[in-house]
Amino acid sequence: MITEFAPAKLNLYLHVTGRRADGYHDLDSLVAFAGVGDSITLEPSENFDFFIDGPQAGALANEPTDSNLAVRAAKALADLTNKNLNVKITLTKKLPIASGIGGGSSDAAATLRALAKHWSLPPNDRRILEAAAKQGQDVPVCLKVENNYMTATGTEPACDLPYADIVLVNPNKALPTPGVYKHYKMLGRDFSPHAQLKQAPKDLATLIAELKARSNDLTLAAIDSEPMVGSVLKALEATDNCLLSRMSGSGATCFGFYADRNAARNAASQILAAHPDWWVVQSYIPCRSDPRQNY
Repeated sequence: MITEFAPAKLNLYLHVTGRRADGYHDLDSLVAFAGVGDSITLEPSENFDFFIDGPQAGALANEPTDSNLAVRAAKALADLTNKNLNVKITLTKKLPIASGIGGGSSDAAATLRALAKHWSLPPNDRRILEAAAKQGQDVPVCLKVENNYMTATGTEPACDLPYADIVLVNPNKALPTPGVYKHYKMLGRDFSPHAQLKQAPKDLATLIAELKARSNDLTLAAIDSEPMVGSVLKALEATDNCLLSRMSGSGATCFGFYADRNAARNAASQILAAHPDWWVVQSYIPCRSDPRQNY
């Protein structure tokens, strides 16, 4: 049995930098991964089987199996490697769907990592990246679970980041990305500049200062699409010792930074007490240069 963690993907900032001829928008975004996520378990089987369990499984109960990104990624890699997909894959779903934290993409990437181990493929096998790219831009970003910049030309490795205690909140509202971009275009906002960090932040205070000089350009459009996003941001801002609150991706999940674990724990408890129907999770962003902070 092989198990792979599929962590939540966070856009610490997200600038819309332009619009291409095909109508899609170019982005500049710093991506990090949280200590909370889904998981993929792979076992040998006579045939291909796919199951979903976990607290968020119900949201995918009516989804056709073949439309799940994890299944699509598995079949793509099997085709590219001429392997028989004789495995049972179980997705334990803990992240809300259509929530701006890359749950489906991270699931697909974790599936590819699990299959690579099962088939003894080297981690840098080009066919793994090719299978990932077939599922959209976010899946290649999630493959290595490392800080990245998403840009108009693809992805670039980002600097190490300091450890950070965070709280993630979603109002249990799915917010499909196309609708948010539709509202963004209606707002007619100017495009933002590229804003990659010039050097690695030396501590959390420096990271927060850098992020405050940047933004998520899709926030107002997401609030137009789903006003509860604004309520979530206000709830985070109202907690004690919140250093910064921000929406991830196209929403509706937002996150807050806190000075330490106790502050994050207290904030999560405060929000959950006021909004028991929301998804509220205390988590962290690990520091890769410190092995004590690994997942």
